[in-house]
Order: sequence, then structure tokens, then C-alpha cells
Amino acid sequence: MQRWYGKLLGFIAGWLLLRHPAGGVIGAIIGHAFDAGWLAPRSHKDHAVFGLGPDASREEIDQAYRKLISQYHPDRVANAAPELREQAEVRAAELNAAYDRLRRGRDGRKRRRR
Repeated sequence: MQRWYGKLLGFIAGWLLLRHPAGGVIGAIIGHAFDAGWLAPRSHKDHAVFGLGPDASREEIDQAYRKLISQYHPDRVANAAPELREQAEVRAAELNAAYDRLRRGRDGRKRRRR
């Protein structure tokens, strides 16, 4: 189910703040950005790539990464149709990028604490 209340609240807030209908439109656009998740923290999107919640442990992330990369690794689908190979390459690149960002975030926090 898609969220809708951001658009409504944005419209009302924009109209009241700018006291003009154009303010309502601007507020509705900003509310849509919140509803669509465009302004969500990147780490939540990275967890979603693996099908995990933002409270997933390091072991769960590693296990999900290994499982998914074994399915979508380009070498594994080398004899498949070109369309499937291309889709697998895109998905593997997405998995690798998300995993690198998550690892860099975890390792960066560890280094700063020491």
C-alpha cells in the first residue's frame, strides 16, 4: 500500500506557509518525495536490496549477500541468454555496491570509535 498522507500534509503546509495555491503545489511535490522514499536514508535502501530490515545483524547481511551473489554472479549465468546475462550483471553490480556501502559504514564506525 502506498503512502498518501505526505502529499496531503505537504499541500496543506505549503498553502498555509506561502498563503498561495502555488505553495500548496510545492508542498505536495515535497510530500510526494517523502511518500515515494526519495529522501530515505541510503542505508535503509541498501538493506532492502538484500531483503532485510535496517536492524539486520552483520551475519544476516553477509549471509544474504553470499546467497544472492551466488545466484546473480555473471560467471554463473555465462551460458544463459544475453538478456538474462545483462540482468544478472546489473543485479550483481547493485548487490556489490550495496554491500560495499554497508561494509564501509560498519568499518568506518569501528575505526572512529578506537
